[in-house]
Amino acid sequence: MIRVFLIATLAPVAALADCPPPPDHSEEISAILGRIQTVDREMDAQVLSNELWELWTDAPDEPAQELLNSGMRARGSYDFLRAMDAFDRLVEYCPDYAEGYNQRAFVSFLREDFAAALPDLERALELNPRHVAALSGKALTLMGLGRDAEAQAALRAALDLNPWLAERHLMTEPPGQEL
Repeated sequence: MIRVFLIATLAPVAALADCPPPPDHSEEISAILGRIQTVDREMDAQVLSNELWELWTDAPDEPAQELLNSGMRARGSYDFLRAMDAFDRLVEYCPDYAEGYNQRAFVSFLREDFAAALPDLERALELNPRHVAALSGKALTLMGLGRDAEAQAALRAALDLNPWLAERHLMTEPPGQEL
């Protein structure tokens, strides 16, 4: 029975070929970030943020998309072990796909394992420096680690891209002030 479970669990990753490059949504992301800077209402900014999420969660291929979706469903039902397994497999299969790292970091953050979340957020940002959610997640993670000055810098970088973030109330310095 255990052997069947292990084969069923590991077979999808073993059967995967090399992950293709992530889709290049840089132009669409730039356009959305430009529009988000000009909206006058939080509701309009939320619609644009949702469009960003659609792009960030567009995985490189169908197997990667299934791993991402499976991990997000598991996380949504607070099954963090199953979520981590899916995101571990996604990152192993698609090491150049930022959202795999971002989602794994989010699970670590929810588990209050800030030390595990931070390297995944940093990797996500290496791959996608304008990933607003990873930037705000990094700020929250640094706060959790008690590294407030670094957290404020990360939050400022996120707010420079999207001034409507819910986390904006966590800024302790007004815009333009040195941190």
